[in-house]
Amino acid sequence: MVIGDGILTPSMSVLSAVNGIRIKAPSLHENYTVFIAGVILVGLFALQHFGTRSVGFLFAPILLAWLFCISVIGVYNTIYWNPHVVSALSPYYVYNFFKKAGKDGWSSLGGIVLCITGAEAMFADLGHFSQLSIRIAFTVIVYPCLVLAYMGEAAYLSKHKEDLQKSFYKAIPEVVFWPVFIIATLATMVGSQAIISGTFSVISQCRALKCFPRVKVVHTSNHIHGQIYIPEVNWILMVLCLAVLVGYRDTDTIGNAYGLAVITVMLVTTCLMFLVIVMVWKRNILGALAFVIVFGSVELFYFSACLAKVHKGGWFPLVLSLILLSTMCIWHYGTLKKQAYELNNRVCLDMLLSMGTNLGINRVPGIGLIYSNVATGVPPMFAHFVTNFPAFHRILVFVTVQSLTVPKVPANQRFVISRIGPTEFHLFQCVVRYGYKDQRNDTHDFENHLIETVAEFLRNGNNDGEAFRWETTNQQQSSPSDDVTASSFENVVSSESSKKTVRFRGVGCSKELEDLREARESGLAYMMGSTCVLACDTSSYLKKFAINIVYGFLRQNCRHPAIALGVPHTSLIEVGMVYRV
Repeated sequence: MVIGDGILTPSMSVLSAVNGIRIKAPSLHENYTVFIAGVILVGLFALQHFGTRSVGFLFAPILLAWLFCISVIGVYNTIYWNPHVVSALSPYYVYNFFKKAGKDGWSSLGGIVLCITGAEAMFADLGHFSQLSIRIAFTVIVYPCLVLAYMGEAAYLSKHKEDLQKSFYKAIPEVVFWPVFIIATLATMVGSQAIISGTFSVISQCRALKCFPRVKVVHTSNHIHGQIYIPEVNWILMVLCLAVLVGYRDTDTIGNAYGLAVITVMLVTTCLMFLVIVMVWKRNILGALAFVIVFGSVELFYFSACLAKVHKGGWFPLVLSLILLSTMCIWHYGTLKKQAYELNNRVCLDMLLSMGTNLGINRVPGIGLIYSNVATGVPPMFAHFVTNFPAFHRILVFVTVQSLTVPKVPANQRFVISRIGPTEFHLFQCVVRYGYKDQRNDTHDFENHLIETVAEFLRNGNNDGEAFRWETTNQQQSSPSDDVTASSFENVVSSESSKKTVRFRGVGCSKELEDLREARESGLAYMMGSTCVLACDTSSYLKKFAINIVYGFLRQNCRHPAIALGVPHTSLIEVGMVYRV
C-alpha cells in the first residue's frame, strides 16, 4: 500500500495543483491540464537520479512559504467571510455533525481522510531527521497552519456554497492567486518527493530481506544513508503515475483510491505497533491493546468509509498491492526453495578431496572466490564444476553473503573466516554479513577487506612466533619502485578507480602468508552459479506456475547476482545448473 501511495500521491497532488489554471481559464479543456501535469511528473521523476542532496536545500523554503501562504489566507478568509467559524474547533460540532448527517456523515469520512493524507509519509523523513525534530515541526508549524487553512476555507464556503468543488483556489484573494498557484505546484513536487523516497526505502529493505527481486540501489548522499535512488523502480513508478493520471483524469476518482491507500497504511501500521510495543519495547500487553483500540477504532471508521468507494476508483490500490504482495511472496518462496536445494545437495569436502586422485585435480595460481548460499560444506555448483573441469585455484574462499534483519552490522563483525580441511589445501569459508541499511562496498574495497581478514586470520593462527602486521593505508597512488627484500616485503594492491591501498608488511612471514601474497599477485577470480530453478514434475500446477513462470520471469529480468554484488565481468566464471525444487 505504501508503494501504491507512491504512485497515487504524485498524480493526485500535481493534478490538483495544476487544476487551479481552470479557475482563471474556465474554457480550458481538461486535456491541457492533464498534459501539463504529465510534463511536471516526467520532470519530477527525471530529477530523482540527482538525489535530494542536490535540490534538498529548496525543500524547506518552499514548504515554509506554502504553509505561510495557506495560513495567512486562512486567517484572512476567516476574518473577512465568517469569524464565527472559529467555534467549529469545539468537539461538540463533531457530535452534532454526525447526529444530523447520519449515514451521509459516515460516507463523508472517505473524503475527510484526504485532509490528513501526507502524515503517513513522515516515516520517510526518519531517514533524514530525528523523531524530535519531526514532532516539533508537525505540532508547532504544520498542524496549526493546516487548521487555519481549513478554517478559512470553511468560512469562505459558508458564504459561497456553489464553489464547493473548487473552494481552495476560489478562496484565494485575486491579488495573490498566481504566486500561491506557483508555490502550490512546487509544494506538491516536494511532497511527492517524500513519498517517492519512502517507496525507494521500502523496496530497498524488502530486497535486503529477500522479499523483492534484485534491483540497483544508488546512494545519492555520502552522509545521509536514507537518501537512495532505484532506477528501475523510479521509471516504473513514473509510467504507473502517468497511467493513473491519464486513466482517471480527475482528482475525485484518484482521491478515492488515494484515501483508501493512505488509511490502509495507517491502520496496518497501528496494528503492527502492537507487536512493536509488546515484542520490541517489552511493554505491558494491556497498554499495547489500549493503543490499538484508541487509534485503531478511529482509523477503522475512516477505513470502512473508504471501502464503500472501492467501485469508484478505490479498487486500484487494492489490486496493485495484491500484485506486489504476490510477487514478493513468490520471489521469497522461490529463493527459499533454491537455498534449500543447495543445502540439501551440498557435497562433503572430504569426499570431494578424496576423489582428487581419480579426478586429477590441479591447483592453478591465484585466489578463487566461490559465491553460494551454503555457509558450510561445498555447494553443488562447485562440485559440478570440479567433476567436469578438475582444476581450481591455489587459494579457495567459499563466500556466503548474508542479509541480516538488523539495520547495520559493525565493520569488525562483517567477515567471519574459518578454515576448511587441512592447512595445505588452503581452503577457507567466509561469511559476509550485511544489515538491510548497510551500503555494499565496491569490488576493490571488498577484495581488500576480504584478503585483509584472511591474512589476519592466518596471523592469529600462527604458532611460530613470527611477527606479521596487516595495515590499510590511504594513498593517492602507489609507487612502482617499492623495495622488496627477503626480510621485508611490500605488495601494493591498487586500482585506478580507488584511492585505498592494502599493503602486506612483515618480517619472516609464514608460508601461508607468502602463498596468500603470491596468489593475490597472480590474480583473483569469481565463480558463481548460473542456475535454472524448475519445479519437480510431480509438483502441483500452482507451484509450477509460481516457480517455472513467475519466479523464472523475475530471475531473468532482475539484476544479475554478479552485477548486484559488483563482481567484475572479466573475472567471472559462471557454472550452469538446473535445480529441481
